[in-house]
Amino acid sequence: MTSLTELGVKPIRDGVAAGTFTAREVAEAFNAAVAEAAVLNAFIVTTPDHALAAADAVDAKRARGEDLGKMGGVPIGMKDLFATRGVQTTAASHILEGFKPEYESTVSQNLWDAGAGMLGKLNLDQFAMGSSNETSYFGNVSSPWKKSGTNAAMSPGGSSGGSSAAVAARIAPAATGTDTGGSIRQPAAFTGICGIKPTYGRCSRWGVVAFASSLDQAGPMARSVEDCAIMLEAMAGFDPKDSTSLDMPVPNWEADLSADLRGKKIGIPREYRMEGTDAEVLASWDRGMEWLRDAGAEVVDISLPHTKYALPAYYIVAPAEASSNLARYDGVRYGLRDLPDGAGLQDMYAATRAAGFGDEVKRRILMGTYVLSAGFYDAYYTQAQKVRALVSRDYAEAFTQCDVILAPTTPTASFPLGEKTDDPLAMYLNDVFSVPASLAGLPAMSVPAMLNGDGLPLGLQIVGRPFDEQGVLNAGLAIQQRANFNAQPEKWW
Repeated sequence: MTSLTELGVKPIRDGVAAGTFTAREVAEAFNAAVAEAAVLNAFIVTTPDHALAAADAVDAKRARGEDLGKMGGVPIGMKDLFATRGVQTTAASHILEGFKPEYESTVSQNLWDAGAGMLGKLNLDQFAMGSSNETSYFGNVSSPWKKSGTNAAMSPGGSSGGSSAAVAARIAPAATGTDTGGSIRQPAAFTGICGIKPTYGRCSRWGVVAFASSLDQAGPMARSVEDCAIMLEAMAGFDPKDSTSLDMPVPNWEADLSADLRGKKIGIPREYRMEGTDAEVLASWDRGMEWLRDAGAEVVDISLPHTKYALPAYYIVAPAEASSNLARYDGVRYGLRDLPDGAGLQDMYAATRAAGFGDEVKRRILMGTYVLSAGFYDAYYTQAQKVRALVSRDYAEAFTQCDVILAPTTPTASFPLGEKTDDPLAMYLNDVFSVPASLAGLPAMSVPAMLNGDGLPLGLQIVGRPFDEQGVLNAGLAIQQRANFNAQPEKWW
């Protein structure tokens, strides 16, 4: 029999429901795989007991003939940005080390209600700020992939690097991620898995540690488009506790999956052929167009003229919101408190924040505070919001000509850890293709396309109209079926 850890969400769910194996057997197999892969540093905290308890509950339901739920018997990894009751939630930061919430995030509760169990809390870039998973207080995550001919530790992408590494290494069938400017899609592309950022508001932000509130959005990361559709159905839904939550029914994305794209138009933005983009990435994009044509779609040329302004606008808006959101971490109510001898309140604030935040978080807080300060607010923040409106308008006009947009997910494949840490601008450029859809709040997905000459995965990105996750998933399925990407990293851990 195929090893249980080789199975994704759908085969696990269906196998448990059919009695082919028990949910406990699945949980035990993945718990063992997680323990064996400690060198990847994908998990900050492991919760094998949680996975087993959830599995036993599903097995008991099956014995009673009850419905097992959309994720019945599937153990998953939970990005350590989601509050989990009684389990440490840190956002990979020293300032929250030891914090155990008394409440559960809406997304994680939805997943537990759907029959999923938790293998542990996954590592990430600190406060979700980073593109390589090198800013975590708890150490770097290593990608399970290696560049051909080298033994260098490779980046799993960020900020959801623990999630992408765990799914790619087959130590979790799926994981939650969050995407502010590409933090689901970029790591998915780097590790050869699927990941979808739904329309802004589709998944509740309640109980998710905030980075940039007008951009943050939770989504699933899994091995296939089908698995992403299943998990997104379980995660999504209206939440009155989140004022930005969409009061809309959750569609039956899994049931409505179709790779038949006849009558659909696929937009190809000419501005995305940027200088510095890897030639093999552009070749994979061309191949993606052919796959979608083969699925029956018509490929059309479109323009997104404000694309070049999206990244600088993002790195004004996101740090500004982070500066505001992270003001709550002051050493008074929870988490780290650094109180030097004889210190007053202001000294405690300064010492706690200096010790608790990492360099990248401090950099973004400083950037955000600067652009919000008197005299600079209009010059930077107001202008960035105007650019954001123009980027959204570009998409609205493009979608009068096409149904979904195809683009590369990232300008390059994964890179060795440490290669870009001294150059923040080079690191920020990882998000150049993913940020525009985030600014516009659109659903967008990365699907693996091929391996490059170095044996590393490359991803293709599909962007859809607001609320049209189905169109994105269908185009992703068409690519998945034609790319036939089944490469796995060679096990070295």
